Amino acid sequence: MAASAASVDRSTVEVLPAARLEGELRLPGDKSVSHRALMLALLADGESRIRGAGDGADVRSTAGIVRSLGASLVRMPGTDEAGNVDYVVRSVGAAGIRQPDGALDCGNSGTSLRLFAGILAGQPVEATLDGDASLRSRPMARIIEPLRAMGASVEGSEGGRPPLRVTGRTPLDPIDWTTPVPSAQVKSAILLAGLSAAGTTVVRESVATRDHTERMLRARGVAVRSRDDGGGGGMVEIDGGATLRAIDVDVPGDPSAAAFWLVAGAIHPAAALRVRHVSGNPTRRAIFDMLRRMGVQIDETPVDTPVPGEPVADLAVRSGELTALELEPVETAMAIDEIPVLCLAATQARGRSVIRGADELRHKESDRIAGIVDGLGALGAKIAAQGDDIVVDGPTLLRGTVVDSLGDHRLALTFAIAGLVAAGRTTIIAADAVGISYPTFFADLERIRS
Repeated sequence: MAASAASVDRSTVEVLPAARLEGELRLPGDKSVSHRALMLALLADGESRIRGAGDGADVRSTAGIVRSLGASLVRMPGTDEAGNVDYVVRSVGAAGIRQPDGALDCGNSGTSLRLFAGILAGQPVEATLDGDASLRSRPMARIIEPLRAMGASVEGSEGGRPPLRVTGRTPLDPIDWTTPVPSAQVKSAILLAGLSAAGTTVVRESVATRDHTERMLRARGVAVRSRDDGGGGGMVEIDGGATLRAIDVDVPGDPSAAAFWLVAGAIHPAAALRVRHVSGNPTRRAIFDMLRRMGVQIDETPVDTPVPGEPVADLAVRSGELTALELEPVETAMAIDEIPVLCLAATQARGRSVIRGADELRHKESDRIAGIVDGLGALGAKIAAQGDDIVVDGPTLLRGTVVDSLGDHRLALTFAIAGLVAAGRTTIIAADAVGISYPTFFADLERIRS
């Protein structure tokens, strides 16, 4: 790797400030869509082709589990420059799910564990879902409780942590469930279990979370009904017993990955970046609108593409002056994965930014509130946690130092973008965590910097 972003060893990377950022980027295939496309291909009867899937470690975990549960799966190099891959999955549907030979390895992927728990809850198999040390530290009570209420047996370790032992039942009992904390993964686990329920399963949310599962089920012939409650929340209903049809999918670029380059282009004094083929899903684009509220200049050009139910666009961003932003908890939930890099943008914005109700960040791959406060604070930011709120005063001059990503890909990516504008050398510990969602990130960084 070039001296401007020199690799010290496999897990530590040094980033130097860039004189200019300019160029065009094609992103990893969206993780949320890639996961679900593979899982629904397992549940569909026939051949599914998935083009442009992300090739991060999380999606590879899902692909491995699909194969372990009995589907034929072929992975092939993709045709774009982002390192994405294509899959061909052949399955006879849910009826063909087999008893796995051993534990199903979810790696670091909470999406894999939670959504497969929902799928397996409605199948006549016994399976153990496990993962790495980070995943084993994450409590899973929010999926254990509704799946048990539907009649499945789900047992975890102390505190409801992985490994999870799931003994499925067919059919499951339908439930009407209100999620105590908005979570697309919890909602999706319940809906996927609802496919095997004898009746209608309902999920209610105080905040409408990302809806890829609903859109992708509809594209495969499943009747999924959604209603907005008029206050930012809503409900989703699914009838049990549906048969999924196999379809082909083109996976759009990950908007969470796009957010890092949008912030880079906004906070760098000499930047002009274009990000191609990004998902514009209404439940995922909140970060774009928040950055615009801060003054970020983002041009959006819709793209025609055969992605079932998913709007796609090219994005262009230019340098500009930023102003502070305040988010209420309902807004924070809509951009929960992008909060770390939004905090970085806030360090370069005029005024005090307040991000309220970010408690969900404490239950990700790391305690992201602590990680972002410690990391950006070490770089010179005026940032503090007040309970589950984050307060940032800006603008501040960032100075390179050693920062620890805690093995969390969102933190590693955030600190690398910070290194592009920080004075001096920024050393990121456990930088290889970017491979979870964005394996080609550092190559892309070198390509657009000068």
